[in-house]
Amino acid sequence: MTTIRDVARLAGVSISTVSLALNSPKRVGVETLDRIQQAIKSTGYRIDPVAQTLARGRSSLIGFVSANLGNMFFGDIRREIEHQALDHGYFVLIADSSGRADLERALLERLEAQKIAGIALAANGRGEEYATFLRDFKTPIVMFDQKLEGAERDFVGSDNPLTTTILTEHLLQLGHRRIGFISGPSGLHTADERLKGFINTMAGAGVDIDPSLVVEGGYTRTGGHAQAMRLLTRRDRPTAIIGANNMTGLAALQVMQEMGFRCPDDVSLAMVDDVPWSNVITPRITMVVQDAQKLGELAAQRLLARIASPEAAAAPPQDFILTPKFVRGESTKRL
Repeated sequence: MTTIRDVARLAGVSISTVSLALNSPKRVGVETLDRIQQAIKSTGYRIDPVAQTLARGRSSLIGFVSANLGNMFFGDIRREIEHQALDHGYFVLIADSSGRADLERALLERLEAQKIAGIALAANGRGEEYATFLRDFKTPIVMFDQKLEGAERDFVGSDNPLTTTILTEHLLQLGHRRIGFISGPSGLHTADERLKGFINTMAGAGVDIDPSLVVEGGYTRTGGHAQAMRLLTRRDRPTAIIGANNMTGLAALQVMQEMGFRCPDDVSLAMVDDVPWSNVITPRITMVVQDAQKLGELAAQRLLARIASPEAAAAPPQDFILTPKFVRGESTKRL
Protein backbone atom coordinates (compact mmCIF):
# COMPACT_ATOMS: atom_id res chain seq x y z
CA MET A 1 0.00 0.00 0.00
CA THR A 2 1.38 3.38 -1.04
CA THR A 3 2.02 5.80 1.82
CA ILE A 4 2.76 9.51 2.12
CA ARG A 5 6.38 8.50 2.80
CA ASP A 6 6.56 6.98 -0.70
CA VAL A 7 5.24 10.20 -2.23
CA ALA A 8 7.77 12.29 -0.30
CA ARG A 9 10.66 10.03 -1.34
CA LEU A 10 9.71 10.15 -5.04
CA ALA A 11 9.16 13.92 -5.00
CA GLY A 12 12.39 14.50 -3.10
CA VAL A 13 10.73 16.43 -0.28
CA SER A 14 9.88 15.89 3.36
CA ILE A 15 6.70 14.22 4.56
CA SER A 16 5.64 17.52 6.15
CA THR A 17 5.95 19.26 2.78
CA VAL A 18 3.70 16.65 1.17
CA SER A 19 1.20 17.13 4.01
CA LEU A 20 1.30 20.91 3.50
CA ALA A 21 0.75 20.46 -0.24
CA LEU A 22 -2.30 18.29 0.43
CA ASN A 23 -3.83 20.60 3.01
CA SER A 24 -2.70 24.09 1.94
CA PRO A 25 -1.44 23.90 -1.66
CA LYS A 26 -1.13 27.69 -1.97
CA ARG A 27 1.59 27.64 0.68
CA VAL A 28 3.83 25.42 -1.45
CA GLY A 29 5.98 26.64 -4.33
CA VAL A 30 4.73 25.93 -7.85
CA GLU A 31 7.63 23.65 -8.84
CA THR A 32 7.53 21.71 -5.56
CA LEU A 33 3.76 21.34 -5.78
CA ASP A 34 4.06 20.03 -9.34
CA ARG A 35 6.63 17.39 -8.26
CA ILE A 36 4.39 16.28 -5.40
CA GLN A 37 1.34 16.05 -7.66
CA GLN A 38 3.31 14.02 -10.19
CA ALA A 39 4.53 11.70 -7.41
CA ILE A 40 0.96 11.24 -6.16
CA LYS A 41 -0.15 10.38 -9.67
CA SER A 42 2.74 7.96 -10.23
CA THR A 43 2.30 6.13 -6.93
CA GLY A 44 -1.49 6.13 -6.96
CA TYR A 45 -1.50 7.55 -3.43
CA ARG A 46 -4.94 8.15 -1.92
CA ILE A 47 -5.59 10.29 1.14
CA ASP A 48 -7.05 8.38 4.09
CA PRO A 49 -9.63 10.82 5.50
CA VAL A 50 -9.94 8.92 8.78
CA ALA A 51 -6.19 8.97 9.38
CA GLN A 52 -6.07 12.62 8.38
CA THR A 53 -8.81 13.47 10.88
CA LEU A 54 -6.99 11.60 13.66
CA ALA A 55 -3.72 13.35 12.86
CA ARG A 56 -5.25 16.82 12.74
CA GLY A 57 -7.78 16.33 15.50
CA ARG A 58 -10.36 17.57 13.00
CA SER A 59 -11.58 16.61 9.55
CA SER A 60 -10.86 18.34 6.25
CA LEU A 61 -14.52 19.34 6.04
CA ILE A 62 -16.08 22.76 6.47
CA GLY A 63 -19.79 23.05 7.15
CA PHE A 64 -22.12 25.45 5.34
CA VAL A 65 -25.50 25.94 7.02
CA SER A 66 -28.21 28.26 5.70
CA ALA A 67 -31.98 28.50 5.69
CA ASN A 68 -32.82 28.34 2.00
CA LEU A 69 -30.38 26.93 -0.53
CA GLY A 70 -33.07 27.36 -3.18
CA ASN A 71 -32.40 31.10 -3.04
CA MET A 72 -29.56 31.82 -5.46
CA PHE A 73 -28.18 34.50 -3.12
CA PHE A 74 -27.11 31.74 -0.73
CA GLY A 75 -26.03 29.58 -3.66
CA ASP A 76 -23.61 32.26 -4.81
CA ILE A 77 -22.15 32.61 -1.31
CA ARG A 78 -21.80 28.85 -0.98
CA ARG A 79 -20.02 28.59 -4.32
CA GLU A 80 -17.38 31.15 -3.31
CA ILE A 81 -16.83 29.49 0.06
CA GLU A 82 -16.37 26.16 -1.72
CA HIS A 83 -13.76 27.65 -4.05
CA GLN A 84 -11.81 29.19 -1.18
CA ALA A 85 -12.04 26.01 0.89
CA LEU A 86 -10.81 23.78 -1.93
CA ASP A 87 -7.82 26.04 -2.47
CA HIS A 88 -6.84 25.33 1.14
CA GLY A 89 -7.47 21.58 1.08
CA TYR A 90 -10.97 21.59 2.59
CA PHE A 91 -14.26 20.28 1.27
CA VAL A 92 -17.64 21.84 2.07
CA LEU A 93 -20.51 19.89 3.59
CA ILE A 94 -23.81 21.65 2.83
CA ALA A 95 -26.86 21.66 5.11
CA ASP A 96 -30.22 23.44 4.74
CA SER A 97 -32.09 24.21 7.96
CA SER A 98 -35.29 25.34 6.16
CA GLY A 99 -35.30 28.29 8.55
CA ARG A 100 -36.01 26.05 11.56
CA ALA A 101 -33.96 26.92 14.64
CA ASP A 102 -34.33 23.44 16.12
CA LEU A 103 -33.07 21.78 12.94
CA GLU A 104 -30.26 24.31 12.65
CA ARG A 105 -29.07 23.51 16.16
CA ALA A 106 -29.26 19.77 15.51
CA LEU A 107 -27.23 20.21 12.32
CA LEU A 108 -24.55 22.19 14.16
CA GLU A 109 -24.29 19.55 16.89
CA ARG A 110 -24.03 16.79 14.28
CA LEU A 111 -21.31 18.64 12.41
CA GLU A 112 -19.35 19.18 15.62
CA ALA A 113 -19.60 15.48 16.43
CA GLN A 114 -17.96 14.78 13.05
CA LYS A 115 -14.96 16.91 14.18
CA ILE A 116 -15.62 19.32 11.36
CA ALA A 117 -12.92 22.00 11.00
CA GLY A 118 -15.25 25.02 10.95
CA ILE A 119 -18.72 26.23 10.01
CA ALA A 120 -20.07 29.09 7.89
CA LEU A 121 -23.51 29.85 9.32
CA ALA A 122 -26.45 32.03 8.31
CA ALA A 123 -28.12 31.80 11.72
CA ASN A 124 -31.88 31.57 11.97
CA GLY A 125 -31.96 30.69 15.66
CA ARG A 126 -32.83 33.63 17.91
CA GLY A 127 -32.75 34.70 21.52
CA GLU A 128 -30.26 34.78 24.36
CA GLU A 129 -30.23 31.03 24.94
CA TYR A 130 -29.32 30.33 21.30
CA ALA A 131 -26.68 33.08 21.35
CA THR A 132 -25.12 31.37 24.37
CA PHE A 133 -25.15 28.05 22.52
CA LEU A 134 -23.25 29.59 19.60
CA ARG A 135 -20.87 31.49 21.86
CA ASP A 136 -19.91 28.30 23.73
CA PHE A 137 -19.67 26.16 20.59
CA LYS A 138 -16.19 24.62 20.39
CA THR A 139 -15.86 24.57 16.59
CA PRO A 140 -14.91 27.82 14.80
CA ILE A 141 -17.98 29.57 13.37
CA VAL A 142 -18.23 32.55 11.06
CA MET A 143 -21.71 33.98 10.65
CA PHE A 144 -22.78 35.44 7.32
CA ASP A 145 -25.90 37.34 6.23
CA GLN A 146 -27.77 36.71 9.50
CA LYS A 147 -26.25 38.01 12.72
CA LEU A 148 -27.21 37.03 16.26
CA GLU A 149 -26.29 39.54 18.94
CA GLY A 150 -24.44 37.98 21.87
CA ALA A 151 -23.06 35.05 19.85
CA GLU A 152 -19.66 36.76 19.72
CA ARG A 153 -18.67 35.34 16.36
CA ASP A 154 -17.18 36.93 13.25
CA PHE A 155 -19.93 38.32 11.05
CA VAL A 156 -19.87 39.06 7.33
CA GLY A 157 -22.88 40.86 5.91
CA SER A 158 -24.27 43.84 4.06
CA ASP A 159 -25.47 47.18 5.37
CA ASN A 160 -29.07 45.99 5.62
CA PRO A 161 -30.74 49.26 6.72
CA LEU A 162 -29.07 50.90 3.72
CA THR A 163 -30.65 48.43 1.27
CA THR A 164 -34.17 49.63 2.02
CA THR A 165 -33.13 53.22 2.70
CA ILE A 166 -31.93 53.41 -0.91
CA LEU A 167 -35.11 51.88 -2.32
CA THR A 168 -37.40 54.01 -0.14
CA GLU A 169 -35.59 57.23 -1.01
CA HIS A 170 -35.83 56.32 -4.70
CA LEU A 171 -39.61 55.84 -4.48
CA LEU A 172 -40.08 59.01 -2.43
CA GLN A 173 -38.16 60.99 -5.04
CA LEU A 174 -40.58 59.63 -7.64
CA GLY A 175 -43.49 61.04 -5.64
CA HIS A 176 -44.72 57.87 -3.93
CA ARG A 177 -46.11 58.18 -0.42
CA ARG A 178 -48.33 55.10 -0.01
CA ILE A 179 -45.59 52.48 -0.12
CA GLY A 180 -46.29 48.87 0.79
CA PHE A 181 -43.49 46.93 2.46
CA ILE A 182 -43.33 43.11 2.41
CA SER A 183 -40.91 42.28 5.21
CA GLY A 184 -39.01 39.17 6.24
CA PRO A 185 -39.63 37.14 9.42
CA SER A 186 -39.87 39.34 12.51
CA GLY A 187 -36.91 38.87 14.84
CA LEU A 188 -34.51 37.86 12.07
CA HIS A 189 -31.49 40.17 11.78
CA THR A 190 -31.78 41.12 8.10
CA ALA A 191 -35.57 41.43 8.27
CA ASP A 192 -35.52 43.74 11.28
CA GLU A 193 -32.69 45.86 9.85
CA ARG A 194 -34.38 46.27 6.46
CA LEU A 195 -37.67 47.19 8.07
CA LYS A 196 -35.81 49.72 10.22
CA GLY A 197 -34.30 51.27 7.08
CA PHE A 198 -37.75 51.68 5.54
CA ILE A 199 -39.37 53.13 8.67
CA ASN A 200 -36.54 55.56 9.42
CA THR A 201 -36.39 56.82 5.85
CA MET A 202 -40.13 57.44 5.70
CA ALA A 203 -39.98 59.23 9.06
CA GLY A 204 -36.98 61.28 7.96
CA ALA A 205 -38.95 62.46 4.94
CA GLY A 206 -41.90 63.40 7.16
CA VAL A 207 -44.16 60.78 5.57
CA ASP A 208 -46.61 58.91 7.78
CA ILE A 209 -46.63 55.14 7.34
CA ASP A 210 -49.94 53.30 7.11
CA PRO A 211 -49.20 50.33 9.42
CA SER A 212 -51.56 48.13 7.39
CA LEU A 213 -49.24 48.50 4.39
CA VAL A 214 -46.37 46.84 6.29
CA VAL A 215 -46.86 43.07 6.04
CA GLU A 216 -44.69 40.04 6.79
CA GLY A 217 -43.92 37.80 3.82
CA GLY A 218 -41.47 35.47 5.58
CA TYR A 219 -38.83 35.86 2.82
CA THR A 220 -40.66 33.15 0.84
CA ARG A 221 -42.40 33.27 -2.50
CA THR A 222 -45.56 31.77 -0.97
CA GLY A 223 -45.65 34.31 1.84
CA GLY A 224 -44.80 37.14 -0.50
CA HIS A 225 -47.57 36.12 -2.89
CA ALA A 226 -50.19 36.04 -0.13
CA GLN A 227 -49.17 39.42 1.26
CA ALA A 228 -48.90 41.08 -2.16
CA MET A 229 -52.41 39.83 -2.91
CA ARG A 230 -53.55 41.35 0.36
CA LEU A 231 -52.02 44.71 -0.53
CA LEU A 232 -53.22 44.83 -4.13
CA THR A 233 -56.83 43.82 -3.48
CA ARG A 234 -57.38 46.86 -1.25
CA ARG A 235 -59.39 49.76 -2.58
CA ASP A 236 -56.68 52.06 -1.27
CA ARG A 237 -53.83 49.94 -2.58
CA PRO A 238 -50.26 51.26 -2.38
CA THR A 239 -48.77 53.05 -5.38
CA ALA A 240 -45.51 51.15 -4.86
CA ILE A 241 -44.29 47.99 -3.13
CA ILE A 242 -40.89 47.10 -1.72
CA GLY A 243 -40.01 43.41 -1.36
CA ALA A 244 -37.49 42.92 1.45
CA ASN A 245 -35.84 40.13 -0.54
CA ASN A 246 -35.89 38.71 -4.06
CA MET A 247 -38.48 36.01 -3.33
CA THR A 248 -41.09 38.46 -2.04
CA GLY A 249 -40.30 40.94 -4.81
CA LEU A 250 -40.84 38.34 -7.54
CA ALA A 251 -44.03 37.18 -5.82
CA ALA A 252 -45.38 40.73 -5.86
CA LEU A 253 -44.66 41.00 -9.59
CA GLN A 254 -46.45 37.69 -10.15
CA VAL A 255 -49.53 38.96 -8.29
CA MET A 256 -49.57 42.14 -10.37
CA GLN A 257 -49.56 40.11 -13.56
CA GLU A 258 -52.25 37.74 -12.27
CA MET A 259 -54.50 40.67 -11.35
CA GLY A 260 -53.93 42.50 -14.62
CA PHE A 261 -51.98 45.38 -13.15
CA ARG A 262 -49.27 46.98 -15.25
CA CYS A 263 -45.94 47.52 -13.56
CA PRO A 264 -44.97 50.32 -13.16
CA ASP A 265 -47.94 52.13 -14.75
CA ASP A 266 -50.36 50.93 -12.06
CA VAL A 267 -47.96 49.92 -9.29
CA SER A 268 -44.21 50.45 -8.94
CA LEU A 269 -42.02 47.68 -7.54
CA ALA A 270 -38.55 47.50 -5.99
CA MET A 271 -36.76 44.74 -4.09
CA VAL A 272 -33.60 43.68 -2.28
CA ASP A 273 -31.32 41.22 -4.15
CA ASP A 274 -31.08 40.03 -7.71
CA VAL A 275 -32.23 36.74 -9.25
CA PRO A 276 -30.83 34.65 -12.11
CA TRP A 277 -31.92 35.82 -15.55
CA SER A 278 -33.30 39.05 -14.09
CA ASN A 279 -32.40 40.81 -17.35
CA VAL A 280 -35.14 38.86 -19.17
CA ILE A 281 -37.87 39.62 -16.60
CA THR A 282 -40.33 42.23 -17.82
CA PRO A 283 -40.18 44.83 -16.50
CA ARG A 284 -36.58 44.75 -15.29
CA ILE A 285 -36.98 45.17 -11.53
CA THR A 286 -35.40 48.09 -9.69
CA MET A 287 -33.29 46.57 -6.91
CA VAL A 288 -30.49 46.91 -4.42
CA VAL A 289 -27.93 44.14 -4.88
CA GLN A 290 -25.62 42.58 -2.33
CA ASP A 291 -22.19 41.36 -3.45
CA ALA A 292 -22.73 37.67 -2.71
CA GLN A 293 -19.36 36.67 -4.15
CA LYS A 294 -17.51 39.10 -1.89
CA LEU A 295 -19.58 38.02 1.11
CA GLY A 296 -18.63 34.39 0.45
CA GLU A 297 -14.99 35.28 -0.07
CA LEU A 298 -14.75 37.21 3.20
CA ALA A 299 -16.64 34.55 5.16
CA ALA A 300 -14.30 31.85 3.85
CA GLN A 301 -11.19 33.89 4.59
CA ARG A 302 -12.27 34.59 8.15
CA LEU A 303 -13.19 30.96 8.78
CA LEU A 304 -9.97 29.60 7.29
CA ALA A 305 -7.99 32.06 9.39
CA ARG A 306 -9.80 30.91 12.54
CA ILE A 307 -9.03 27.29 11.66
CA ALA A 308 -5.39 27.93 10.86
CA SER A 309 -4.07 28.61 14.37
CA PRO A 310 -5.11 28.68 18.05
CA GLU A 311 -4.07 32.34 18.21
CA ALA A 312 -6.39 33.29 15.36
CA ALA A 313 -9.18 31.18 16.83
CA ALA A 314 -8.92 33.07 20.13
CA ALA A 315 -8.87 36.57 18.59
CA PRO A 316 -11.86 38.88 19.28
CA PRO A 317 -14.71 38.61 16.76
CA GLN A 318 -15.04 41.20 14.02
CA ASP A 319 -17.87 42.48 11.82
CA PHE A 320 -17.33 43.00 8.09
CA ILE A 321 -20.09 45.09 6.52
CA LEU A 322 -20.32 45.61 2.74
CA THR A 323 -22.13 48.41 0.92
CA PRO A 324 -24.90 47.23 -1.43
CA LYS A 325 -25.38 48.60 -4.97
CA PHE A 326 -28.46 50.29 -6.44
CA VAL A 327 -29.60 48.99 -9.84
CA ARG A 328 -32.42 50.95 -11.44
CA GLY A 329 -34.74 48.96 -13.67
CA GLU A 330 -38.02 49.73 -15.39
CA SER A 331 -40.35 48.68 -12.55
CA THR A 332 -40.49 52.09 -10.85
CA LYS A 333 -42.14 55.21 -12.25
CA ARG A 334 -42.83 58.79 -11.21
CA LEU A 335 -46.40 59.44 -10.08
